[in-house]
Amino acid sequence: MQPGPLNLITDVRGLKVGHAHNAALKSGTTVLTADKPLLSSVHVMGGAPGSRETDLLDPDKSAPGVDAFVLSGGSAFGLDAASGVVQGLRDMGRGFPVHTARVPIVPAAIIFDLINGGDKDWHTSPYPALGQAALSDVEANFALGSVGAGTGAMSAMLKGGTGSASLVLDSGITVGALMIANPIGSVTTPGERHFWAAPYEIDSEFGGKGVDPSTGLGRDLNSEKITAMLKHANTTIGIVATDAKLNKAQCKRIAIAAHDGIGRACVPAHTPMDGDLIFSTTTGDKDLTNPDFDLAMIGHAAALCVTRAIARAVYEASPAPNDLLPTWREKNET
Repeated sequence: MQPGPLNLITDVRGLKVGHAHNAALKSGTTVLTADKPLLSSVHVMGGAPGSRETDLLDPDKSAPGVDAFVLSGGSAFGLDAASGVVQGLRDMGRGFPVHTARVPIVPAAIIFDLINGGDKDWHTSPYPALGQAALSDVEANFALGSVGAGTGAMSAMLKGGTGSASLVLDSGITVGALMIANPIGSVTTPGERHFWAAPYEIDSEFGGKGVDPSTGLGRDLNSEKITAMLKHANTTIGIVATDAKLNKAQCKRIAIAAHDGIGRACVPAHTPMDGDLIFSTTTGDKDLTNPDFDLAMIGHAAALCVTRAIARAVYEASPAPNDLLPTWREKNET
């Protein structure tokens, strides 16, 4: 397996991603969409999720497709970003047809970034407008790091961010991940030089520092994020995508497998204070030739992409005024 041409989730042909953010707010929104509805599912493993329209993604629910996904900062307020995306899609004539009406289906998930050094003294929620702006910005090639929903993200010891990665299987099936890294846990080993994800890195995509040679790692769970925020409120959220022709139950299985990627990249992961959630989706363009084996490989690739995308999110983060934590580059390239 090798990364696609962009090493982004949009290597799955037909997908587009857009960002919108407010530097003073230290928050933003990221949208993923396509020209046609996407068959999708979801799996939640964190103890404190914040989400919208997730029940309809269960395999026994009738919704046939999703028009867009929203990943947003802002905690519960950030769910309003989906309303802006719904309005934008309605203006485009998109949505599930119900008699003469069309209802855009837009699942969403949020991270907690309300105590990150940004100006949160607003009276009208900025998130619907951020959602519409992100939808208007969608394209195949998009930025990583301190952009979109990852603008104000933080990990235990470093700034978090928005990350993405892809893999093309030997079968020709493409798999990708788009992740917002904001965990209570650390994405790096003590010293903040080596990523937990280092064994899965390809072509120095997050610095090429290799694995930490220390032993006994994982027992010291210091978190400057908790000290800075004085609050346990966190989340790693994202989307995995493929072009394989899957049903909703198979999409659900991919979402479950993809969570292994969070466990490999964040220590600890899936805590009661994290809202870890992964959507899974497919364009359905390529038939499975060996369904059981292909499904296993897609899930494996999805987990690898999630791991790499989380590390890339932290690696690509950039400094900004009033940050509570440093970036990886500030710690390692100065």
